[in-house]
Amino acid sequence: MKATISDIALMAQVSKSTVSRYLNGGYVSAATSEKIEAVIKETKYEPNSFAQSLKLKKTNFIGVIIPRLDSYTMTKMLMGIDERLKELGFQMLVANTDQILDREVENIHAFARQKVAGIILMATRLTSEHNEAFEDAGIPALIIGQESDVLHSIVHADYEAGFDLGQFVYKKGHRSVTYIGVTEQDEAVGRKRKQGFLDGLQAGGPHSVNCVEADFSMERAKLVTENALNEHIPDLIVCATDNMALGAMKAIHEKKLAIPKDLSVAGFGGYRISEMVHPGLTTVSFHYFDVGLNAAFSMVSLIEGKSVQKKMISGYEIISRESIADRNHRA
Repeated sequence: MKATISDIALMAQVSKSTVSRYLNGGYVSAATSEKIEAVIKETKYEPNSFAQSLKLKKTNFIGVIIPRLDSYTMTKMLMGIDERLKELGFQMLVANTDQILDREVENIHAFARQKVAGIILMATRLTSEHNEAFEDAGIPALIIGQESDVLHSIVHADYEAGFDLGQFVYKKGHRSVTYIGVTEQDEAVGRKRKQGFLDGLQAGGPHSVNCVEADFSMERAKLVTENALNEHIPDLIVCATDNMALGAMKAIHEKKLAIPKDLSVAGFGGYRISEMVHPGLTTVSFHYFDVGLNAAFSMVSLIEGKSVQKKMISGYEIISRESIADRNHRA
């Protein structure tokens, strides 16, 4: 059975208040400290750091707010955040919003009440309500994925990545393109990523492009792809995320079309599964784990009053796989 403060006090022959004072950094004589420390080592007692920090009105906890749990992107960033926070002596508390915007604001207030040392928000979009909530919280905050005018942020190079992918597929000879995106209320993925891709195509030369909207789910992307293919079969379908591209690939296979013989497919994200499917999915890989590491380090720096760059941009690379054909060499 796990030892309690009462057990420690009994074994060390001191009062519970003395043990509590010792654990919270209060004055305890050297002799008494040695007795308490010996018992703690013997019992392998682990104090409740969260309860302790609440009493002291400070914590070593960082609140992390994410839009969804079933996401490769979120998982990789959380892994990076957790690893770096542990190295720096902090711990992570995670709140999931299920992509409900109001819950993001609610969780900012909730974490503030729990007296976390700082908050990292993986935002779907930013509103005045977010800014007001952070201002009321009065603790360091950092945004991942969306650029903020008032808060520190780490953004993915969505426009640049989109532009480079647009040029890449154009150079592969693709001229008839369907782009499956998400709502432009999402400034980063919905607007910048799409606009970068369209501008990359435009810089290549003459082409035609049909833009349609889905959401981040495979199911919706599959349905939107089916509808688009009923109207027209393009050279290429590009999806705003790899997850969506997998849904598109499913729809293409069900139409008895071959990738990349009949049409090519590409996505964004660099999800691990993109190299496991057949054919392998061409994708723009963002460095999500490194973003997590950077976010955690920057957050702790903010807490410690150190200088942190206001806007940081993560890296990316295009990973070319079998899902993209070279139409220049098509017979």
